[in-house]
Amino acid sequence: MVTPKTYLNVPYAQKDAAKALGARWDATHKKWYVPAGKDLALFAQWQTVTEVPAATLAMSTSQSTAKTITAKALGVRQAAPGVFTRPSIADFVPYSGDAPPWD
Repeated sequence: MVTPKTYLNVPYAQKDAAKALGARWDATHKKWYVPAGKDLALFAQWQTVTEVPAATLAMSTSQSTAKTITAKALGVRQAAPGVFTRPSIADFVPYSGDAPPWD
């Protein structure tokens, strides 16, 4: 039986710290992971957001609830359906495709 790996988002600058705690490199997926039997709490700073609320998502009753929970975990503000968001910069001019924006 294959044990599932808990993958981590480890920046290159922090790879040595993750390795010192016991993380392993998966060359196939090109990601760091926590081997079975290691304490996940040690790697909390690198755990992916999708894996942290997995227990919460498993308890949700609908896909929209799961999306809301994921958005809240990511800190993303969602607009109501049918509402378009506009940039908050007053002098922002979108590129129309007619002339290059640097002219």
